[in-house]
Amino acid sequence: MIEELAGSYILVLLGALRIGPVFAFAPPFTLMRIPATIRVLLAIALAASFIASHTATPPRWEIGELLGMAAGELLLGLSMTLALQLGFAAIAVAGRALDIQAGFGFAFLVDPTTKAQTPLIGALFTYATAAIFFATSGPSDLVAVFAASFTQIPVGGFTMSNGIGPMLAFFATVSILGFGTVGIALLVLFLVDLVIAMMSRTLPQMNMLVLGFQVKAMVTLVLLPVTLGLAGGAIMRILRLTTEAMLALG
Repeated sequence: MIEELAGSYILVLLGALRIGPVFAFAPPFTLMRIPATIRVLLAIALAASFIASHTATPPRWEIGELLGMAAGELLLGLSMTLALQLGFAAIAVAGRALDIQAGFGFAFLVDPTTKAQTPLIGALFTYATAAIFFATSGPSDLVAVFAASFTQIPVGGFTMSNGIGPMLAFFATVSILGFGTVGIALLVLFLVDLVIAMMSRTLPQMNMLVLGFQVKAMVTLVLLPVTLGLAGGAIMRILRLTTEAMLALG
């Protein structure tokens, strides 16, 4: 009886290694101030609920086998974390491109959560993506991914043989969709650059560098609400693709 109970505890801890990296290292959870104790307890609670609903064989009391299973579970958790990071990174890079095009390339904010410098518009798009994630079915989809992973891959049975191809295809797709979220704004700012360039040829006495910064800043402020509104569909598609990539890994 004691050995069975200890085996169940070990399975729960191994399952928590699969879920824990997502709460510890993946956005949108890294964008919020969540105590580490809460993250650990949430991972353990979810792992216990999933393992209780699946038939799992407790591992033998061999250090080598336990370490191998722990490494496999941690690797699977990090793989699912990478999918979330790539999805959010595609949107952040697109926002950073809009920063540079608008002339805000040297403007950085200090993120109060990570204490790191983040680009102005890139941070806005990142937090908008996190808001869409929590406002839609993101949390329930994430729990469904965890549940499906325990169904498809029992504790200790993960291999990376089939996960590289889907991950590369996912990264290529979200990279294109990420720039699609700011495509209209980039096009308008490019046209503004062309107009300013033609004016500099016809009116060389004007300081077009200073004028260009002012005009592009005002155009960006006008375009930003429209861009965020139109980007909602593309962001939701990226989040859906992220869920599908995590399912392919799990």
